[in-house]
Amino acid sequence: MDRTLERIDKAIRKKVDFPRKGIQYNDISGLTVSVEAFSACIDLMYAFCKDKQIDRIAGIESRGFVFASPLAYRMHLPMVMVRKRGKLCGTVREKEYQLEYGTDTICLQEEDFNKGDRILICDDLVATGGTLLAACQLFEEMGAVVTGCLCVVGLPYLDYRGKLSGFPVHTLLEYDRY
Repeated sequence: MDRTLERIDKAIRKKVDFPRKGIQYNDISGLTVSVEAFSACIDLMYAFCKDKQIDRIAGIESRGFVFASPLAYRMHLPMVMVRKRGKLCGTVREKEYQLEYGTDTICLQEEDFNKGDRILICDDLVATGGTLLAACQLFEEMGAVVTGCLCVVGLPYLDYRGKLSGFPVHTLLEYDRY
């Protein structure tokens, strides 16, 4: 692992058996309170997408906003918020998706982007890929083109790539089971 990724990895706090036994929680709070690690993270994200054809950066509530906002600023692009139900006004479209134990809903405001816009979706971590898939599908249903997904951490053992097989996914770090 190169030194930049090592710095990012060390800043992410790994909490074993949280929120329940058998789960390792990858806490990005350690990353956001380290100016050096957070800057390195945004620099790597920028390096990944600076030459790509992107019209807008989207961030998934809530930790995706942490990365999408500075990336959009750095790219001089608008940032679109993918929110949970009840958090957006205006003309809102919804997409329900399956969770491990139930369902959830994500929403987009129609006024936040145009049909044909090329969207890069950011989140802090991709596990099963359910939320990212719902976001990709909702953007496409509304006429946008999803150019890919960019996450700080990926958990490949949960097969997010299988679920997101129709969309390019890039992660800075990948963690196997602990």
